[in-house]
Formats: sequence, C-alpha cells, structure tokens
Amino acid sequence: MKVIGFHPDADAEITDAARYYEVRTSALGLTFLTEVERALDQILMNPDASPKIGKRLRRKSLWRFLYNLVYTVYPDRIRILACAHQ
Repeated sequence: MKVIGFHPDADAEITDAARYYEVRTSALGLTFLTEVERALDQILMNPDASPKIGKRLRRKSLWRFLYNLVYTVYPDRIRILACAHQ
C-alpha cells in the first residue's frame, strides 16, 4: 500500500481551514478534519479514481466542504500538494 505525504503548505492549508470552521461553529473544524480523513482513505484505496487536472495532478473533492485535495501519485507514495478552496 502507498503512503501519503503532505507538502508543508498543504498541511498548513488543512489546519487553517479547520481553525476557520471551528471559530464559526463549535466542532465544525473537527468535522472538516474528519472529512479530510475520509477523502484521504478514498485516495489510498483508489488513487486513480479522482479526475485529473493537468498531466500529473488529481483533484479529490471533499463531500461536505468546498475544498479539493490536490495530489499526485508516485509508484511508492501519494503526495498531497494543496487543500484548495473551490
């Protein structure tokens, strides 16, 4: 099974978004992080299922939030490059 790694900016974007939601509504930040985890599990199970954007990048939309996880697939790993607001 492949492992997932994060670009430092992607990690910061996820943290910032969770904080933003938590300030607005209690526990919404945790709900956001849970949704990110769900999307990461889906990416791990089938990394090629998400639509391509460009030559090497893929985009996994979060179900409940207007964010995409942008990632690339390597033979031995998956690298999350961004958590981009739609």
